[in-house]
Amino acid sequence: MKRKIIRIDAEKCNGCGLCAQACHEGAIGIVGGKAKLLRDDYCDGLGDCLPVCPTDAISFEEREAAAYDAEAVRKNMEAKQTPPIPGGCPGMRTKVIDRRLSSAPAAPSQSAAMESQLSQWPVQLQLVPVNAPYFNGAHLLIAADCTAFAYGNFHNDFIRGKVTLIGCPKLDDAEYTEKLTDILKQNDIRSVTIVRMSVPCCGGLALAATEALKNCGKMIPWNVTIVDTDGSILEQ
Repeated sequence: MKRKIIRIDAEKCNGCGLCAQACHEGAIGIVGGKAKLLRDDYCDGLGDCLPVCPTDAISFEEREAAAYDAEAVRKNMEAKQTPPIPGGCPGMRTKVIDRRLSSAPAAPSQSAAMESQLSQWPVQLQLVPVNAPYFNGAHLLIAADCTAFAYGNFHNDFIRGKVTLIGCPKLDDAEYTEKLTDILKQNDIRSVTIVRMSVPCCGGLALAATEALKNCGKMIPWNVTIVDTDGSILEQ
């Protein structure tokens, strides 16, 4: 049948993944670093993906395409749900890490090493519980996962004294905005620091965080820091 369906211009696409996050039917995926329409029958033709594309790589076209199949979409989305692990995944178990200085002297091999400033577990945005106890009264750090590798003193300059959440909008199959909004709404968050890389696809994380700040209904102070791929700070 001939119907309206999305078209993705691979030349314009920067692989940010925002369209895949916006598509509630799972019709779009990132293949080879570019957005791709995975199946015609998953696309409902409503275009939720269009307004989030930062490079205008997505448009509508009318062509021969399989009809939208809601049942196929439902089965596909159910198949993507990870089955629960008996006893719970250890990586998802909430833990507070006490970083107060110990009275015991450090071993010689430890004294020269930089001490971790991480104060909680888990840190991956998809794994963290919305109502984790460490969110109450917290200063929140929302960071792209590459930033800690690019910026050498990341623990001392950014993680210290904050609750840390990390993510990658290009690789994670998730919509961050909704979960971040819930975290900000349901907890007493004192401030939000957003740290992203200078690469275009990393803008999705900052966009999700700022949208969550708008949607939460609270006045929470926030700032964005951009880290270049050479580890230097571009904006703060």
